[in-house]
Amino acid sequence: MSLSIIILAAGQGTRMRSDMPKVLHRLAGRTLLEHVYNAASALKHRDILIVYGYGGEQIRTQHEHLPVTWIKQAKQLGTGHAVEQAMPEIPDNDLVMILNGDVPMITSATLKQLVDAARETGFGLLTATIDDPAGYGRIIRNKKGRVVRIVEEKDANGDEKSISEINTGMMVMEVKSLKRWVNALDNKNAKNEFYLTDIIEMAVKEGIGINTIEPGSAMEIKGVNNRAQLAEIERYYQFIQAHQLMRKGVTIMDPSRFDLRGDLEIREDTLIDINVLLEGRLKIGRNVSIGANCCIKNTIIADNVEILPNCVIENAIIGSGCRIGPFSRIRPGTELDENVHIGNFVEIKKSLIGKGTKINHLSYVGDSEVGRDVNIGAGTITCNYDGANKHKTIIEDNVFIGSDTQLIAPVKVGSGATIAAGTTITRDVKKGVLAISRVEQKSIKNWKRPKKKQ
Repeated sequence: MSLSIIILAAGQGTRMRSDMPKVLHRLAGRTLLEHVYNAASALKHRDILIVYGYGGEQIRTQHEHLPVTWIKQAKQLGTGHAVEQAMPEIPDNDLVMILNGDVPMITSATLKQLVDAARETGFGLLTATIDDPAGYGRIIRNKKGRVVRIVEEKDANGDEKSISEINTGMMVMEVKSLKRWVNALDNKNAKNEFYLTDIIEMAVKEGIGINTIEPGSAMEIKGVNNRAQLAEIERYYQFIQAHQLMRKGVTIMDPSRFDLRGDLEIREDTLIDINVLLEGRLKIGRNVSIGANCCIKNTIIADNVEILPNCVIENAIIGSGCRIGPFSRIRPGTELDENVHIGNFVEIKKSLIGKGTKINHLSYVGDSEVGRDVNIGAGTITCNYDGANKHKTIIEDNVFIGSDTQLIAPVKVGSGATIAAGTTITRDVKKGVLAISRVEQKSIKNWKRPKKKQ
């Protein structure tokens, strides 16, 4: 049998206290729904169907990149009703897996076991035994230990509420049976909803055995119902990522103060200090040091790079042996060649910086091409914007630019030229010359400062 997968994502999530649908809240930079999709898509499957409802257009817009079939649940009448909406899209000879879009830690390994369990008896159910089962439906077993039904907490009596084995909401069964069962559901319960869990009792009455498995960790089945739970799962998720990296030879100074929100390719002997945030798609080489409080996004970093504390780097390429920071900002479109030094309070934007160049203090270089072995002094800026358009600055190899220089783009400085400190460059500078523009210094004797009037 082929496998179809239904992800239920129609609920509002009122306990999140947000206008945004619950499944759009983010864990490690991805929506809760995308985490569930990623785990499901790792299985061999025919189709993934997402049932959406509250805030539906937002959900579809933010997940346009996912190859799924969208099913709209116009009225949220319960999980059974949500599954019923998807039934016409699934062939009768399929197995179908049902997942919840707000349970982001589920793993593909556990889901594969669930499919295998269903292939044995026709019905696989993921349950978990937890210390605090409040809020979950309870698994009711007979004296032989076989599952006979699930009771939702609002409908449970005192003895049933004391049961610690709970329903996770994740199950696999044959489609032809599921279609028959959902058509027979009613809403005679405390919430007046069509409970999908009622199909368990129907299956048992037909003599179908409910084959249960439990996840490797209770965190796998933990749903997100409020922001406190989201924060708890975020820390757990980041802790797992940190330990995976450490097993690969990366030093993370404090796993509890590390955040990865994206995809990271990283090599051995790299050190990551506290409060580092890595976002998007990143590639980091060997023997890289990233100081505390750095934010790095969508960037490639070569071997032997040192990034000092409090730097922000985004959509950039950093060559081997570079030294950046502290307090540097590398903006999108920047490429640093080998052994470039970018120092404190320096901002680089959409520029190519040549091998061995140093920009060590309090400077701004934007929309520029800077050659090899250039020294740019403190307080230098490229004036690239005229109020309407951006213009380019070209600085060739082995140029020395003194402190407090302004380069009014478009302008070109030839190789080997020297720009004296305090100079404003408005025209091209030829190779090997000294460019200087200063007002003559004067001294006025016996000059007295003004005093405030009494």
